[in-house]
Amino acid sequence: MVERERIETLIILGAGGDLTSRLLLPGLASFLASDEAQSLTLIGVDRQEMDNAAWRRRVAKSFASQQSAASDKIVSAARYLQADVTDAAQLQDVLAKASGRIALYFALPPAITHKVCSALANEELPEGIVFALEKPFGTDETSARSLNRMLEKILPEEQIFRVDHFLGKSTVLNLLGLRFANRVFEPLLGAPNVAKVELIFDEPLALEGRAGYYDRAGAVVDMIQSHLLLVLALTAMEPPASVDSEDLRGAMAQVLRATRVQTEDGACARRARYTAGTIGDRELPAYADEDGVDAELGTETLAEVTVEIDNWRWAGVPFVLRSGKAIGEARQDIVITFAAVPHLPRGLTGMAEPAQLTISIKPATLELDLIINGEGDPFSLDRTKLTTTLGDPAMSAYGEVIASLIDGDPALSVRGDVAEQCWRIVTPVVEAFRENRVPLDEYPAGSQGPTRWSTA
Repeated sequence: MVERERIETLIILGAGGDLTSRLLLPGLASFLASDEAQSLTLIGVDRQEMDNAAWRRRVAKSFASQQSAASDKIVSAARYLQADVTDAAQLQDVLAKASGRIALYFALPPAITHKVCSALANEELPEGIVFALEKPFGTDETSARSLNRMLEKILPEEQIFRVDHFLGKSTVLNLLGLRFANRVFEPLLGAPNVAKVELIFDEPLALEGRAGYYDRAGAVVDMIQSHLLLVLALTAMEPPASVDSEDLRGAMAQVLRATRVQTEDGACARRARYTAGTIGDRELPAYADEDGVDAELGTETLAEVTVEIDNWRWAGVPFVLRSGKAIGEARQDIVITFAAVPHLPRGLTGMAEPAQLTISIKPATLELDLIINGEGDPFSLDRTKLTTTLGDPAMSAYGEVIASLIDGDPALSVRGDVAEQCWRIVTPVVEAFRENRVPLDEYPAGSQGPTRWSTA
């Protein structure tokens, strides 16, 4: 593995935002709890007025659940700078107050991220600086390509870290280990042995105050365009030569270039949004009645998209990508359904559905169906499961993101061409949804989705 210089100063642009307090700072605390020797300077930057003491209280609150000696040290030295992050001169003043190798974390909406990059395009930047850009990377394929061309003029690709916490180290290594370290699985994963592959991310969380972003994104852009297509790439890619960034990300790019939606007219997709319902002890209003939602936009909170991969291994195998909010049962699963056996000897009865391999990302488990002789009657077939728990991550998903960023390892970040391919793949579906060519179904919050989907 390549030796890299570690980050010494982390600057968060958008320090006063929800993303910073809810995900980024707790992720940093998770990383620090597993790396007590880490020395890091933390600088928060935003437009709002805040002194160092107030910023330190905010950081300490986000660190509270995973307090450590390293986190206490960072809290005590944390600094806050008020600045307009789209102004080049003010950004240069911020950078001048940092020392060592710098990571500039863009905890900002896509439009503001583009303005910041524009402001820095003609500026001289500190040597070795790394940009960490939150998803979504752009708002469509054109804007993603435009942002990539701009970034190419500012920094080399290895210093651009496009964040996607689904590419945490434990997720990647669990999938790579399962696929490429087990001879029993790898020859079977592909046509004609696989009937279909499902990638499912259903969550009980609803809008949670994110209407400003989510109502203009929806489930396809928020989850399928980024997270699930990246998981698809890891599930379907050819074996890379190594897990170094060039080999790993190159293999992901190759399979995504071969991926397309089944049909260009939107018939390969379904969409729905939640109505009022109950999840646990929470009473949820209908999505259309949530604060900040424009019901006329027809934003989906549940989407299902079927894609195919035009290569030798996967030709003809449908990949179904599904993501939904306000779903009663949380799921983060990769489900591989094997094809039926070509012939079953006469006299064997009771054959159930074909066997499945289920890889759960959270909790990290593996289940494999086996069809066996039934108890009592050996001519009647039954199903049993082999189950195991995969390795637990040492830190949270965002902790793993921070660890890779601090170590300067881009292997788990999204390469520029991969981000563009993800937008290309979903564009026909996004356009079909916006033009209302796909019905907008409904499902009660707390259910598993529209009733007719389960019977289709």
